[in-house]
Amino acid sequence: MDDHWQNNVNQQGTEIPTYGEGGGQEYPYQADFPQQEGGGDEDARSDATEGHDEDAEAMYEGEYQGIPHPDEIKAAQRAARAEARKKARLAAAMPDEEDLAEQYENIMEDCGHGRFQWTLFIVLGMALMADGVDGFVVGFVLPSAEKDMCLSNANKGMLGKSQGLFVIVVWSGRGRGVFVLRGSGCFIYVVIGGTIPIVYTYFAEFLQMDKRGEHLSWLCMFWMFGGLYASFTAWGIIPHYGWGISLGTQYQIHTWRVFILVCMFPAIIALIGLVFMPESPRFFLENGRHDEAWMILRQVHDTNWKAKGEPERVFTVSNITTPKTQEDEFIEIQSDTGTSFQRWTVRHTNLLKQVMQNVISLAAPDLRLQSLFLAIVWFTMAFSYHGLSVWFPDMIKYMQYEEYESKVKLFHRERVERFHFNFSLVNQIHKEGEYVHDKFMNIEIKSVKFEDSLFENCYFEDVRSTNTYFENCTIKNTVFYNTDLWEDSKFIDCQMENATFLHPKKGCHLNFQEENDIVIYMVSFLGSLATLPGNILSALFMDKIGRIKIIGGSMLVSAVCTFLLLLSFSQGAVILFQCLFYATSVAAWNGLEVITVEIYPSAKRCTAFGVLNGTCKLAAIIGSFIFAKFIGVTKIIPIFLAFAALACGGLLATKLPDTREKILE
Repeated sequence: MDDHWQNNVNQQGTEIPTYGEGGGQEYPYQADFPQQEGGGDEDARSDATEGHDEDAEAMYEGEYQGIPHPDEIKAAQRAARAEARKKARLAAAMPDEEDLAEQYENIMEDCGHGRFQWTLFIVLGMALMADGVDGFVVGFVLPSAEKDMCLSNANKGMLGKSQGLFVIVVWSGRGRGVFVLRGSGCFIYVVIGGTIPIVYTYFAEFLQMDKRGEHLSWLCMFWMFGGLYASFTAWGIIPHYGWGISLGTQYQIHTWRVFILVCMFPAIIALIGLVFMPESPRFFLENGRHDEAWMILRQVHDTNWKAKGEPERVFTVSNITTPKTQEDEFIEIQSDTGTSFQRWTVRHTNLLKQVMQNVISLAAPDLRLQSLFLAIVWFTMAFSYHGLSVWFPDMIKYMQYEEYESKVKLFHRERVERFHFNFSLVNQIHKEGEYVHDKFMNIEIKSVKFEDSLFENCYFEDVRSTNTYFENCTIKNTVFYNTDLWEDSKFIDCQMENATFLHPKKGCHLNFQEENDIVIYMVSFLGSLATLPGNILSALFMDKIGRIKIIGGSMLVSAVCTFLLLLSFSQGAVILFQCLFYATSVAAWNGLEVITVEIYPSAKRCTAFGVLNGTCKLAAIIGSFIFAKFIGVTKIIPIFLAFAALACGGLLATKLPDTREKILE
């Protein structure tokens, strides 16, 4: 047993390690935790053995068959790990400062995995779910919002690009994260921002090594749940016109605004849950707040063992040795002296300095190659995944447009006089026509365009229009009564001569059958649902076959699947291959998130994750831009780019280190 450990006795008579035997000779600093209720170590021992007669104590049930007690197995595993790490440190001439990681791992094993971790799992899952919902909100509401707000073609692009940050509330540490109120144009919604780096780091620091890969992978599923929630609720809410609220005849709160409110629910639940979650004890230990860390670790221990029906288990950790440098002590002295402004300046200057040092340290010799490989794998994965995520729906829309074009009827230089139009006009283009003394009454005009045409002494009444325009037309002595055809929105470069508009239905009134094709929601829903098998398999096998094989295998199989896109000659085929690609690629994302948490030491983990996540966003922007340019031009170039990126990233992923047996540093 390591000489830094003390041994206490629990109720079963097995040895319980207590960390950091007095002296602290190898470390310049040692912190004592609060003692267990009832006194010092002697009281803790008496509480642990109270009511037990050593002669009459029941034997462990499996001892009759020679089966070792689980506590004995854990003790043996700890001893083996300690010996291996000691040899590694001696071989590499490394200092003993890594003992904190080993001691923390042993404490988490004693705390067990139970109710506390599952509660945290749900809360953080809702935060990830909110992030997943955010990825779909704008795409779902954009068609309706553009129509509802009467945006011209020149201004439509601005709505999608105007997502800004209105309010940012930041809590320090890992447990709180960043909560953001975001808005775009006339709609505002609440999401969790920056969740991915913080959530995985925070959750990993409450997990023991043999649970880490599996449960981080299960956590990844909540991003899928976010996509399912967004697409399902959009499908169920937005197309229902009657669910909106009317404020007169010219303004209505349509259902796309109701959908935005519903999308806030996961973020609100996550915010409420995070208020009741503690900070990461590992974060406190790294920052010298040892008493607070001890209280949280005891809370985790007691919560789990009480839920398992063993409330008598005593949390026996009394102290732990952690390194503390002279620079840390100097900063503390500076932070506690001077005026309040000087103290604030010192703290925030040192915080900024620490962030910059963490970013620069990612290129340190011991991390340089791993950081480079990880950045390339993240970039190639995001480039192909997000590029194809844009390509799939745009390709479906392009196929729909081609189908529409094939059905459009062209009327050239027609003359219609004294005719009563009492039937709908759909998918038509009228060029250089003449309409004299005609009546258009109680009809729907959908996807119709009149170009260079003359309307003289005509009468329009109770006309509903969708995607209908008059361009370079001459309107003479014509009356528009109770229609949504009005001068500012439907008539482009037209000449008006004695035209009259009575009781116009101003505003851009949505036709939900036209503006909200259910294919949009169905494709997103099926795409999110297709990731379910990949999520489950990656969680079950993450610790069995390793992160490297999961990442490399998933990316290479996804690369092969991209070639099947050459066979996508219909909307159904595109949807099918989209689902296949999502199903095979999701495991690589899960593996990347797990290995990123495990490779970097605690002080650099969030920073590294944030930098890599930023690399991912950059790749997504580049991929989305490039892939969108080839819609309607060729399929070969996007497919080749996706294949090359996935194949290169998958092969490079095999060079990453295996972190299955690695203790979080």
